Amino acid sequence: MAECKQFPMVREVPYMGVIWVVYQASLRGFVNGDPDWCNLGQGQPEVGEMAGDVPRINRIDLQPCDHAYGPVGGTLEVRQAIADMINRQYRQGKMPYGPDNISFASGGRLALTRLYTILADGCRIAYKNPDYTAYEDYLYGLRNRCMLLPIYAKPEDAFKIPAERLAEIIHQEKIDCFVFSNPCNPTGEVIRGDVLKGYVETARRENCLLGCDEFYSHFIYNEDGSPANGPVSALEFVEDVNEDPVVCFDGLTKSYRYPGWRAGWAVGPAHIIEQINRAASAVDGGPSMLTQRATLQAIKPERVAVTTQALRNEFAKKRALMLKELKDMGIYPAQAPSGTFYIWACIKDLPEPINNADDFFFACLDKKVMTVPGHFFDVRPHRVRPAVEPYRHWVRLSYGPDMATLQKGLARMKEVVERYRR
Repeated sequence: MAECKQFPMVREVPYMGVIWVVYQASLRGFVNGDPDWCNLGQGQPEVGEMAGDVPRINRIDLQPCDHAYGPVGGTLEVRQAIADMINRQYRQGKMPYGPDNISFASGGRLALTRLYTILADGCRIAYKNPDYTAYEDYLYGLRNRCMLLPIYAKPEDAFKIPAERLAEIIHQEKIDCFVFSNPCNPTGEVIRGDVLKGYVETARRENCLLGCDEFYSHFIYNEDGSPANGPVSALEFVEDVNEDPVVCFDGLTKSYRYPGWRAGWAVGPAHIIEQINRAASAVDGGPSMLTQRATLQAIKPERVAVTTQALRNEFAKKRALMLKELKDMGIYPAQAPSGTFYIWACIKDLPEPINNADDFFFACLDKKVMTVPGHFFDVRPHRVRPAVEPYRHWVRLSYGPDMATLQKGLARMKEVVERYRR
């Protein structure tokens, strides 16, 4: 989009990856809910009824107090309920989290925005590449008062950063803060077990704030592709909940399949949570009371385990289908994803020109199939693009849609590939 000279006081804000994809598709007639389109670029899971799950929540009952402003960090009731859930999942026999360790926000992006708002001038912030597209804009606002240092994940490491390498970088570069998505959007890789424990130990030892974006925490698969038994979180490896510099973000958007609710939270030391809440009073004014009332219903203990296991069971099937169909097309991931509902797919072996992610995108768009080119996940806060895009042969493909849409989209994608192979 061309710069508007009429309003020089307003900076040009670039599209995030999925928003650009939707915009381009809308120019060709796409509207949400159109059954003739297959959005394999979408960043949300299917939201309807699912086999083995409890019924979807379609109504809430409000209390008189819900009509008034609530606390900027969330009500005591919802913060306690989130803390209880976290303690059940990750803190058995360990120091528990309490309501003062929780800040509730209207969505994950807002929860993350609050964190970036409180980072001090001169803070040395490391960020991973590739990673979640929104990090670029968060960091863009900090580029003139903080030092921004990229850490490039390597294809030969399946785009993971080994614990030893992260420890070395944090120590040598005197990093103050490192925020990353885990499970990772877009690559689907998961830092878990001893590696994740190593991340937390490094943060504790170096006093480096570790920000863990864990919105896909329940989308976890075993090495053979079967659904895992439970979620992954850095919170499992925290020793002192008020001393260890670890802040984790999660919510109902992905793992509970309620993206439209805009329900997210941050979990961390009480002092950091207090600063986040102070920032919230100016940044957003606090979350919706309606969303919090609904959240209390969604995270009841009797619902959570059933919902998240049903999710893994269904998405493991869709993961297997997409991997198989992509292999038949000559498209491969760096490693079969062990988390999320994305496949970070390499298309370099496809015929020209569709071995370039942008050309692949437009070719698929002609078949009413949406994908996301890899360069959107190349986080560059200073907005200086390289002459040759490093992720030009990579695309993010989503198996978030329902099975029927996924099957139709993959069939159409196969038609695109076969046409260029003739």
